Amino acid sequence: MANRPLRPARFRGSLVWLGLGCFCCLWFTSGRASGSELRETPIVKAITRVRASVVNIRGEKTVLTQVGQNSGTPDAGRRVNGMGTGVVIDSRGYIVTNHHVIDGVREIFVTLADGQRSTATLVARDLETDLAIIKIEASKPLPVIPIGTSSDLMPGETVIAVGNAYGYEHTVTRGIVSALHRAVQVSDAQFYEDLIQTDASINPGNSGGPLLNIDGDMIGVNVAVRAGAQGIGFAIPADKVVAVAAQLLANCNVNRAWVGVASSNDAGPSRHGLLVGAIEPKSPAAEAGLTPGDVIVRIDEIAIERSLDFQRAMLDRKPGQRIQLTVRRGGEPLSFSLALGDSPARERVVLKPNDQPAWDALGLELKQIDAEVFHRDYQTRYRGGLMVTVVRPNSPASAQGIAVGDVLVGMHVWETVSMDNIAYILKRPDLATLSPVKFFILRGDETLYGYLPLSATKTAQR
Repeated sequence: MANRPLRPARFRGSLVWLGLGCFCCLWFTSGRASGSELRETPIVKAITRVRASVVNIRGEKTVLTQVGQNSGTPDAGRRVNGMGTGVVIDSRGYIVTNHHVIDGVREIFVTLADGQRSTATLVARDLETDLAIIKIEASKPLPVIPIGTSSDLMPGETVIAVGNAYGYEHTVTRGIVSALHRAVQVSDAQFYEDLIQTDASINPGNSGGPLLNIDGDMIGVNVAVRAGAQGIGFAIPADKVVAVAAQLLANCNVNRAWVGVASSNDAGPSRHGLLVGAIEPKSPAAEAGLTPGDVIVRIDEIAIERSLDFQRAMLDRKPGQRIQLTVRRGGEPLSFSLALGDSPARERVVLKPNDQPAWDALGLELKQIDAEVFHRDYQTRYRGGLMVTVVRPNSPASAQGIAVGDVLVGMHVWETVSMDNIAYILKRPDLATLSPVKFFILRGDETLYGYLPLSATKTAQR
């Protein structure tokens, strides 16, 4: 029998093709769905969850040059483009970002995830933590970023950074928590305490954007990179961001509608709500029947999980407006209806600073800045200044556009380094002849001026 090349058996080949056909059918019917499920990783789900609540920020800012100390002319400089990121913390358009992102910016331009563009206004800022709140006029309710806690972060766990890196909007990077509680000196003027260190790529433009855990909860706000290093970035822990944002909004709310609740602290991750520490006498809260130890869990339609939610719920409220509070008392839910009080009554009892003539004359509560801190944080010719901590609505200072976080450095020909300086100026017998009095403030990298206190009609000018 002659040798012949081996050939596959026809019947066996039919079985092979039958098997392949069955496999293809299974792939077409179920394999494609399985593949999609594999593609939709936890990271993809996390980004999908938060993308609409992350915004991109652009604007021009001034790099200042110094002018003569006695010239009476504000500092001037060249204009440069700036960029950064922010996160929506309230559906009405309130956004948290880094202070250095909007520092010195004339117009703050915000782009939403859907491409809609708006111009934002500065609401409040905290220079020490480098955080600020801005606001846009939203045409519809905006998605709010889900906020987690930074208290249980573990070195090595996966984190995700989202931001406007180098102007590339909604850039996503991932990495791990490299370390916790880092103290970082970024520049001569900026020092951070207790930062999260990560190797997720954080680039210029990421500042103010969220650092997420694998669940898509914000556990930090990206703030800085280490110059000359690769794979080293830093973020402000979310717990600190929440505390600072709540205080900034409280400063905005303090001169508006009055509740009369002094919170002790948040009820904690396992007990969502705001723990009431004290009730002011004869306040709306006292008259409604709230007591210390109650845990506020809802105000109207807003669920209260932490102090930030309470301050969000009080935004834009007016005296006389009724609100519905749901509290937890001894494990039992209770509901209270109360009418908000008028802010002037609260100002007389609580807010008016002792021995501060600036409050009555200008509508300002001021705090002296330590000389060492002033020279560390401000690159300026001025010797010192007074930090604005509260601005009374409808006051001369409010009409001039002075904001919380501004630093008053001079009035007329006098410097305002100490509280004694401001007392000397405002108690001068000839002050009326000088009215309106020219004032100078520092706002980030800019020196602004205007005229106070009574007949001023101009706003602070750049």
